[in-house]
Amino acid sequence: MLSGWRFRLVSGVGTATLVAASVGVANHPFVQRLAVVVPVFSRLPSTTLSNGDLTLAILTTLVVVLGALIPVFKPRPRRVLDTILIVERRVVFAAVALAAVGYFDYTYRLPRTTLVLSTLTMAGVLPAWFVAIRRRPRVDPNRALVVGDDPATIEDVIQETDVPVEGYVSSLASRFRQSADGDGLSIATPDGGTVSRVSIDEDCLGGLARLEELLIERDIDTVVFAFAYPDQEEFFGTLDTCYRTGVNAKVHHRHADAVLTTGVETGELVDIDLEPWDWQNHVLKRAFDVVFSLVALLTLAPLMLLIAAAIKLDDGGSVFYAQQRTAEFGDTFTVYKFRTMVPEGESATPLDDEENDRITRVGRVLRATHLDEIPQLLSILTGRMSVVGPRAAWVDEEAEIESEVSSWRQRWFVKPGLTGLAQVNDVTSTKPDEKLRYDVAYIRNQSFWFDLRIVLRQLWMVFRDAVALIR
Repeated sequence: MLSGWRFRLVSGVGTATLVAASVGVANHPFVQRLAVVVPVFSRLPSTTLSNGDLTLAILTTLVVVLGALIPVFKPRPRRVLDTILIVERRVVFAAVALAAVGYFDYTYRLPRTTLVLSTLTMAGVLPAWFVAIRRRPRVDPNRALVVGDDPATIEDVIQETDVPVEGYVSSLASRFRQSADGDGLSIATPDGGTVSRVSIDEDCLGGLARLEELLIERDIDTVVFAFAYPDQEEFFGTLDTCYRTGVNAKVHHRHADAVLTTGVETGELVDIDLEPWDWQNHVLKRAFDVVFSLVALLTLAPLMLLIAAAIKLDDGGSVFYAQQRTAEFGDTFTVYKFRTMVPEGESATPLDDEENDRITRVGRVLRATHLDEIPQLLSILTGRMSVVGPRAAWVDEEAEIESEVSSWRQRWFVKPGLTGLAQVNDVTSTKPDEKLRYDVAYIRNQSFWFDLRIVLRQLWMVFRDAVALIR
């Protein structure tokens, strides 16, 4: 991968060239005449610029687009899908900015046809450009970094891995030190002594705060986990870093139950399945999420006002209920629902509705018809949730469930969903083992058509429950 000033120079020059070419092509008379033949563009005037006006338009576009793409010029590894999405968002932002410039000052205005055509061209060529330059051929095709907090496990995984190890990163880096004779690693104790001496020749490269920087600097493609326990925040924080930077991850077989694995074992090490779905499924899934949430929010807006009024009239309390839920890789986010229970006496222990005496009168209707879930459509629209996926559990509830089901965190490898395979089979957190089986089965079999079937089944269940309630 290109790094430092080389990446900035190559990406900047290449982007500037493509932006100027996009405006030039969009401004060509033949292209404009061809474009207005398409029904969508038929109402746009065929306007071309020349000489100084064209130069000014290109310079203005360059300033706006390069400014919008500044975050992308940072040299860091990204997955193909992430690269495409971030560049597309920046291109759209730049197009809106160019339209605003034209609105406030006619002097710098791009003709509408040129603006639309150049935006469409940039939306195609710029993501392809950044995908093409995001990596470079390596002399050494495999480079591994060991990350962990247990010296003995670090030694084990270094001996087991079959790729060259650059070194190790530890959450206890400030307590790790090489022994005086240089033949092993020790951990410093508070009284100045040392314990857990192991024979590791690789250097400690620093703490977890430097992990992302080291992955970039040393062009790492594999991270091997060597934590004493997989339930620590650092464990899943490292998984999240690997996912965001497109780095492969392996874990010792002792911790395989705590993660989603590919089922491919290499000696004592197991491959972690950080990306259970390919990028095409991600794109389709996100498009479906956006369309579904937008249409549902617009359609249900009047009903949301009626529900809010009913909750207020029932007991005068707050309309919405906010709760911290677990997202991908142990991250948390705030989920909003219509309030269905009295605030006092909240417990992390999962309960069926029949056993819960805190549910209000309006709340029982909302829960029976699933209408209390409507505000979660906003979380889907913003990308924190998906329409279909494992149910997002309350963070306090997670701890209790994990004490019963050791492999519960396998659900953390995808976005949580409004509905899912477990939900349409009437399996809740009161049956964690069965729920986990359904969630993992969904992750393994996800597709656009599978999601559609689950959504249709959930809508039928809502309709059925609503009819039963009316009767």
